[in-house]
Amino acid sequence: MSELWANILPPGWTRAAIRELTAPSVEQGLPADRGRFVYVDISSIDNHAKRIVEPKLLSTSDAPSRAKQHLRPDDVLVSMTRPNLNAVAMVPKQMAGAIGSTGFHVLRGAGVHPGWLLYLVQTGSFVDSMSLLVQGALYPAIRPKDIASFVVPLAPLPEQRRIVEEIEKHFARLESSEAALKRIRANLKRYRAALLEAACEGRLVPTEAEFARAEGRGYEPAHQLLARTLKQRRIGWEADQLAKMEAAGKPPNDGRWKTAYREPTPAGREELTKVPEGWCLATVEQVSLHVEYGTSAKTSEHQGGVPVLRMGNILSDGRINLKELKFLPSDHPEFPRLLLKTGDLLFNRTNSAELVGKSAVYRGVPSPCSFASYLIRVETATGCDSIYLSVCLNCSLGRSWIKEVVSQQVGQANVNGSKLQAFVFPLPPLAEQRRIVAEVERRLSVIEELEGVVEANLKRAARLRQSILKRAFEGRLVAQDPNDEPASVLLERIRRDRAAKASGGERRCRRGRATNIMKAGA
Repeated sequence: MSELWANILPPGWTRAAIRELTAPSVEQGLPADRGRFVYVDISSIDNHAKRIVEPKLLSTSDAPSRAKQHLRPDDVLVSMTRPNLNAVAMVPKQMAGAIGSTGFHVLRGAGVHPGWLLYLVQTGSFVDSMSLLVQGALYPAIRPKDIASFVVPLAPLPEQRRIVEEIEKHFARLESSEAALKRIRANLKRYRAALLEAACEGRLVPTEAEFARAEGRGYEPAHQLLARTLKQRRIGWEADQLAKMEAAGKPPNDGRWKTAYREPTPAGREELTKVPEGWCLATVEQVSLHVEYGTSAKTSEHQGGVPVLRMGNILSDGRINLKELKFLPSDHPEFPRLLLKTGDLLFNRTNSAELVGKSAVYRGVPSPCSFASYLIRVETATGCDSIYLSVCLNCSLGRSWIKEVVSQQVGQANVNGSKLQAFVFPLPPLAEQRRIVAEVERRLSVIEELEGVVEANLKRAARLRQSILKRAFEGRLVAQDPNDEPASVLLERIRRDRAAKASGGERRCRRGRATNIMKAGA
């Protein structure tokens, strides 16, 4: 029998295996009326709230093979798959007659308070013990006997009621606090989206045109900046081509090779023609010097080489997560060509429809660093701040564009390099870009700090929940009453009742067998 509880129990308490406190089995099979029925499977459980939140209404003809267990109110359902997730819940009164999946072990209390069982299976002791007994790699699960043999503390029945009531009071307050924290988190997410949208619409900081008028000076509008950027782009292309020809030992004899240069396609989306004064429309192709895919070479977890950023390292909020890095050898043949430079934009070209298009800017850490083939690297010209471009890709403008151009293949959404280069975005004057980026980063740092506080408090609430349960099942949550019937007496009565039922069942079976024999003889 598994046991992780303190050796010393409060006065009047005892220990028992879960099998001694629950019915040995529940009725199996589909409903007799062969109509529609309520089905509860593991996906129906909210493993944080510990409630059944999404039961399914099915017809018996559509019933899955696992739909077999007849449930009653106050049954406690314990998922046997991935016990570390602790998907447990109690069947409410309005779900009497529902059918449960055989993926649950059903705890039907026999002489104990059902809430006692519900909270016992939420304790860290139970979860840790079950997690150690998991079998199977593809479908990690425990067995009914693992749950049934787990040894738990048993309090006197009146004390069980007091403890359950006290737990529910504490948990109700915690749930209220958690709900408030989650509302704050959702509001921060909405504020982040509104911030990025305001940045790309010229509503976040005063425009360069407004500053110029107030100061009585001129400024370079974005269309002139773009023209200068296009010249820089062509100069860069010519330098690259010349270097390649000279490296191959074939220097050009004249300038005809320059005619191979292809001017980028200009922006032409009519719905984006309204931009702030001094702004213009541009495409990623117009403002980029290089656009290329990352390495498809097999990486390893062996540290010491060059870290390779993958799509999981690009977060949906525009940051780069440096956890769970993989590596390539320092002498990998694609280096130094595929080594990132500070300011390179990384675009997640494939993922689920919600996550494709995540973008972030490499800030120079770690160094050196490369990127995988599911990412596209964009090196922008000096006329376009890559962080500003990342803001445009991550805001509602970019998300709407991705929905338009995405191609779906076997559950994966894709946006290739050609489509990325055709992305049209509003381009401000360069000084205004820098002010926008500075203000976005200032406000995002505040948002991230607040989000960190929210997440820390949600984790604290989870720890408090476990602390409450620990105190409860150590007898330290409510006062003991010496007048309560000892748990040992309760346990003995439960055992007698179980033995009597088992004996009565055996007598009925023997009578049934005798009757069948007599009928057969006649």
